[in-house]
Amino acid sequence: MSGHGVFFWNELLSEKVDAARRFYEATLGWTFDEMEMPNGGTYLVAMSGGKPVGGIIPMDASMPGGDTSRWFAYIAVDDIDARIAGVEANGGKVTNPPFDVPGVGRIAIIEDPSGAPVGWMTPAQSET
Repeated sequence: MSGHGVFFWNELLSEKVDAARRFYEATLGWTFDEMEMPNGGTYLVAMSGGKPVGGIIPMDASMPGGDTSRWFAYIAVDDIDARIAGVEANGGKVTNPPFDVPGVGRIAIIEDPSGAPVGWMTPAQSET
């Protein structure tokens, strides 16, 4: 796993997925792998040099931060269930309790005391 407490993954939440895809293909040379999401829709895994570097997800009203396209960051944690227990005691808010994403890891969405949303995740163990 990547180190505890480091930014691990970034996603673009967008209403204009096709435009964003074309932009990053043209400007950064990213390619994209498509992954069907369990609740419908397609998640785009951005690839650079054959390695995943981020994702693009279709935005909906339930996502944190309003209705404007934006990047959303995830921080790696060593044990999401243990770490999430201290969020509210330290002035934060758990907006989406921990949930599993098969092959990806265990994720929770929180707001820090300033109101900024961020994802925390314990990445799935890689098979190396």
